[in-house]
Amino acid sequence: MEYRQLGASGLRVPVLSFGTATFGGGNQFFKAWGNTQVDEAKKLVNLCLDAGVNFFDTANVYSRGLSEEILGKALEGLRNRVLISTKATFTMGDGPNDYGSSREHLIQSCNDSLRRLSTDHIDVYHMHGFDATTPVEETLRALDDLITSGKVRYIACSNFSGWHLMKSLSVSERYGWARYIAHQAYYSLLNREFEWELMPVGIDQNVSTIVWSPLSSGQLSGKFRRGQPVPESSRISQGGEHGPATNFDRLHNIVDVLEEVAKETGKTVAQVALNWLLQRPTVANLVIGARDEEQLKQNLAAVGWNLDIEQIKRLDAASEVDPIYPYWHQRQNLKLVPLPKFY
Repeated sequence: MEYRQLGASGLRVPVLSFGTATFGGGNQFFKAWGNTQVDEAKKLVNLCLDAGVNFFDTANVYSRGLSEEILGKALEGLRNRVLISTKATFTMGDGPNDYGSSREHLIQSCNDSLRRLSTDHIDVYHMHGFDATTPVEETLRALDDLITSGKVRYIACSNFSGWHLMKSLSVSERYGWARYIAHQAYYSLLNREFEWELMPVGIDQNVSTIVWSPLSSGQLSGKFRRGQPVPESSRISQGGEHGPATNFDRLHNIVDVLEEVAKETGKTVAQVALNWLLQRPTVANLVIGARDEEQLKQNLAAVGWNLDIEQIKRLDAASEVDPIYPYWHQRQNLKLVPLPKFY
């Protein structure tokens, strides 16, 4: 297993982490992702550890705390061997302070997550989204206090815009507080908007990327084929889709090239899609999920080899999308706004 430095920190993480949104199945949305309970979770955790994956990702809103509880039980006796990432910000109750990134909510959320995870510290604590109703200074000071108290080791963000991230980093620098070392973001061959602004910010500010949904809700798994109906067992068919509706013509064009490269490399479509991401700038880690052991084993085999440059260029060409303004205008002036270097 390859390990990479996480942003401007000394923390080294494996290039794959195991996402546990499939744990619990607490409502219809999360049942579409999976319904893994404690016994199966322990088996998946041990498979990860055997492969060198010691980084586990969850969030308090995943099945309203059930994912954290099951992960905590699955990691009993293993805490000193693993890294745990969880998240806060989204709604966890009906009260007026049961959501957001205020000091009130973050301290309560952190304590609740520690209890559910049966641990005394969180290794990487993410803000699950940007709270525009709370001053950035309040959020970052509360997070800095959680680090000082020993309850959190490192902080990160998720689903931020470029200016959200840049403002947060500026405030941390101004006051000497802990800064976000990583941004957990949606990025894949099917969804490359991340490259327009968030990737350049990450390069400039040394903020690593942790990719969530690297197979775009399973659409890049190889199960979605041209001329065939959407699989009934897929997350999309069962109501677990996120984001805008899929352009299936574009998806099938990408999958066609993935299939070609998969045959050339002797790998699966999903493994090729994951390996492509691991060769992109700023990407330090991919959060992979799995409903069962076989699916997990397949995803774990996405590392230990690399696509060649020509294969990457073909995948780039198949997945390229015209950017929105101002990015298309900036690309006309590449001497002023150079693109990230992919090769």
